[in-house]
Amino acid sequence: MADQGGVTRPIERPLASSRRLSVTIPCYNEEAGLPELYRRVTATCQDVVGQDYELILVNDGSRDRTWDFIKSLSERDPHVVGVDLSRNFGHQAALTAALTLCSGERIFVLDADLQDPPELLGAMMAAMDEGADVVYGKRRTRAGETMRKKITAKIFYRVLASLIDFDIPTDAGDFRLMSRRVLVALLSMPEAHRFIRGMVSWIGFRQVALEYDRQSRFAGETGYTFAKMINFALDAITAFSAKPLRLGLYAGVALLGLSWVGILYSIISWLFFSTQPGWTSLIIVVMFMGGAQIFMLAMVGEYVSRTFVQTKGRPLYLLREIVGGTGAPPAS
Repeated sequence: MADQGGVTRPIERPLASSRRLSVTIPCYNEEAGLPELYRRVTATCQDVVGQDYELILVNDGSRDRTWDFIKSLSERDPHVVGVDLSRNFGHQAALTAALTLCSGERIFVLDADLQDPPELLGAMMAAMDEGADVVYGKRRTRAGETMRKKITAKIFYRVLASLIDFDIPTDAGDFRLMSRRVLVALLSMPEAHRFIRGMVSWIGFRQVALEYDRQSRFAGETGYTFAKMINFALDAITAFSAKPLRLGLYAGVALLGLSWVGILYSIISWLFFSTQPGWTSLIIVVMFMGGAQIFMLAMVGEYVSRTFVQTKGRPLYLLREIVGGTGAPPAS
């Protein structure tokens, strides 16, 4: 086994020279949309860089015929590299697999649902020619998404921005073009719980936005359930900020102030008014204090659990098979 980019991999690609462009696409149950994805990405790449590109499609444990189609593409198109993970490891792990295996001088990160138009590659390449190290897509509009998702996404990015000490662009996903030096820095980061768009922002260098209108999903259904979105948000927040742990301090100070108010009120009532013993206020206080304590214990538990997973040092993913293409990435 070889260790590259913090990921243990049981299968290596054959050696090859680097290409001008690598397109990295994680795929999960994308059988219906893959033909159109391949057509549009191929046409765009050939229009922008000619034949000097590779297309890395990572099958993240799909339950449909996604892998069969990727294999057939790799057999008839030498630009296509098919990567089959041993099971479903999640979008960020699958994307990490593609990034670890790519060999391009520039790396185009794209989702398989075609909500982010691959035709923007030319504009991104032009911005990078002018000196940018990262060109990321910034969504003006989000077609085909529910109001709940739009609202929760807006809240998430604003909350995250208030918790961290560096800038993470709002209304931006993983859709971006990166230089090789940004990729090398990214692969040197060994986080088990990965929030790649945040990690790229943390790296720095010159990063510029390209605004666009996000389209509806071309085919199929999203693999991101509400529960997965919550876990993704927790990964993002705990990966880049310890401020949630300070909520205990803030809550303690606030509760201490409220307790003094309650003590003062009780003394005044005992001295000047006829008070009746009751249980309502007691129950409210007990429930409030219990809820605050459980919340803080859960928050501490989230950080402890992520530390536990990180210390085990397991690989982010395991590869079952790699097909097609003509080479492997340069060592990072």
